[in-house]
Amino acid sequence: MNTDSILLPLIPLRGITIFPNMIIHFDIGREKSIASLEEAMLQEGKIFLVTQKDPEVELPTEKEDMYSIGSICKIKQILKLPKGTTRVLVEGIERARLLEFEEKDNHLRGVIEKIAESEKNVETNEDLAFRNQLGKAFAAYIHATEGDNSKVLQMMDQEKNLGKVTDLIAAYIQLEDEKKQLILETIDVHDRIEKLLVFIDEEIQIVEIEKEIGNKVKTKLDRSNKEYFLREQIKAIQEELGEDEEKREINKYTNDLKKLKMPKEVREKAEYELSRLKSSNSSDGNNIRNYLDWIVALPWNKSTKDSFDIEKASMILDEEHYGLEEVKERILEYLAVKQYTKSLKGPILCLVGPPGVGKSSIAKSVAKSLNKKFVRISLGGIRDEAEIRGHRRTYIGAMPGRLAYALKEAKVNNPLILLDEIDKLSADYKGNPADALLEVLDQNQNKTFRDAYMEVPIDLSNVLFITTANSLDTIPRALLDRMEIIQVSGYTYEEKFHIAKNHLIKRTMEEYGVDEKTIKISDNTIKEIVNGYTRESGVRTLERQINKVIRKAITELIKSKKKSLTVSSNKLEKYLGPVVFEFENDDKKDKIGVVTGLAWTAYGGDTLPVEVAVMKGNGKLELTGQLGSVMQESAKAAYSYVRANSDKYDIAADFYKKNDIHIHVPEGAVPKDGPSAGVTLVTALVSALSKRHVKGNIAMTGEVTLTGRVLAIGGVKEKCLAAHRIGIDTIILPKENKKNVDEIPSSIKGKLNLIFADNVEEVLQNALIGVDKSDN
Repeated sequence: MNTDSILLPLIPLRGITIFPNMIIHFDIGREKSIASLEEAMLQEGKIFLVTQKDPEVELPTEKEDMYSIGSICKIKQILKLPKGTTRVLVEGIERARLLEFEEKDNHLRGVIEKIAESEKNVETNEDLAFRNQLGKAFAAYIHATEGDNSKVLQMMDQEKNLGKVTDLIAAYIQLEDEKKQLILETIDVHDRIEKLLVFIDEEIQIVEIEKEIGNKVKTKLDRSNKEYFLREQIKAIQEELGEDEEKREINKYTNDLKKLKMPKEVREKAEYELSRLKSSNSSDGNNIRNYLDWIVALPWNKSTKDSFDIEKASMILDEEHYGLEEVKERILEYLAVKQYTKSLKGPILCLVGPPGVGKSSIAKSVAKSLNKKFVRISLGGIRDEAEIRGHRRTYIGAMPGRLAYALKEAKVNNPLILLDEIDKLSADYKGNPADALLEVLDQNQNKTFRDAYMEVPIDLSNVLFITTANSLDTIPRALLDRMEIIQVSGYTYEEKFHIAKNHLIKRTMEEYGVDEKTIKISDNTIKEIVNGYTRESGVRTLERQINKVIRKAITELIKSKKKSLTVSSNKLEKYLGPVVFEFENDDKKDKIGVVTGLAWTAYGGDTLPVEVAVMKGNGKLELTGQLGSVMQESAKAAYSYVRANSDKYDIAADFYKKNDIHIHVPEGAVPKDGPSAGVTLVTALVSALSKRHVKGNIAMTGEVTLTGRVLAIGGVKEKCLAAHRIGIDTIILPKENKKNVDEIPSSIKGKLNLIFADNVEEVLQNALIGVDKSDN
């Protein structure tokens, strides 16, 4: 090593040039730089700081990566910051030249040669001239940038050494790194001042140009609008600097459109909008940008690879859903056809059934088995056609429809889209959204579905649509015609037991972070929850009750400080309160004028008791219980039938003149409608007028005509399940519904006595027993 050189720790700087006599703080985060700092603290706090040529280089490895001249500095303060960053305050001491560069013990160090500089003050006339010229230039710079109130000039006047004052001014003014480095590398003070004077003059000119730009903009403030002023100022600055933000934005859209593979019509539309953006004003520009963002975001040619593997689909459906064998079979048939034909064309699946039976989760399982992205669109309560088809861009706040949003969310053009609650669509003066869905669900039309906002055809033919509904009654016929109906019926008690045991309890325990060894729930306990605390078609209430039981058990476990707990039948009442549903024998007693009917609602099957009271009067017929128009007509038809056939049932021929009859269907707050209560109403009237008892263990359903014929009804399976849930063992059905008996689960059908009637007389013979001998 040269005898005039010294060895010092070294830190390469990015974007900073440090001059002698300059005090500055900066942050360092590189491990080797921090290690060099720590090494310097062991060597009287001296360190060599030099600027690296390329700031993008993470860590220089060669001497050529750094400038040759830097500054020897004294470390004055070190402050540790969060996230491994260190802030250091240094003071430049003197210039030095980097001779050699090496890495030692995980830190950087260099062989440094000090550069001798004159320490004399201003002595000659030449020195004085340079000092005065530099002072004037610096004063002009300060006046242009900071005004006349700056105290920097007073501080500079106090320094008499020509070299020091030159370095201080060079450090103070705003210069590019290359210019500052050039000043640092100029050893002769007069040469240094000459270069600095040129740079100061350039900076003053830039400041003056900026002021001119500001003055030009002020003359254009016709609108007196701050936003307008700022935009014009930015434009003017960009014009002077040769930069343009709008051009960069347009270039970005151009590059994005080049990368995308899209139909010719879409590309032409996008390029047209892009050309409009180049000549648009600010308000139109925002709308065009939003439109182009949507064009870029939609997956025109992106898709996932479908996997029509019915074995995989069967396994997933069995894993995630218990029972529903018929539903699974029909879905597998549907997928098998898709696999064989390699096409998505065909009817749209519509899963219809009461709430809580797993319609939406079945659709999600189908998406999983097909390796498709799953997106759900809730249609409940939608009454604006624009929600489906989008708003025209002429409206303020226009946006695409929900299908475009679904494709954007899926990021592929062949997802599975679930149209949930399609029966809950409504209409108003803004149009009928069901009409917009006609095109969406028609495989011959949806290849060119046109969203009103996008104004270009969107290909929906690769999308697999599945819809769900609670009832088919409110779905328009034209829309229903495009769908293949799959009935998802309610669950039996046995199915609910297995669902609770194999799915709901496990899922809830995983959610709460407990295992089956910590909280044990016996089979008898599960059966009691199913039988005593739920009476619904689905399993949502059952899941809530199980959640409640497990929450209570966890609470008891923590309070008692036990390691495990068994939830027995004895604890259920403590956790869930008294049993909600019981098969009471009193309700199954033979009664006069009271008949258990069966009804089907959007929430599954239900029992519908009908009561008839006969009072002395003048022939008035009273109907209560919030009956719909169809059910009121059924009641009147039943009344007319009994009048016409009173002699058959030992009823006085003039009963309608001397008696008032009140027909009531309990739960008056619940609307009821439909024709299937006809036989129930006839039986209740004949029982009340002839004083004959109705068997308490029997329920019935069927539409009746004035001639006494019993007509077929719908929802046989759901109605039979509802009757079984309340302990009914005998059900009278229309003879025409004999073909629907196979829908009833065999475990339930074996416990029911099914009677098929062709006319009212058969119904009455099976439902009524002896004459009431009492006065009541």
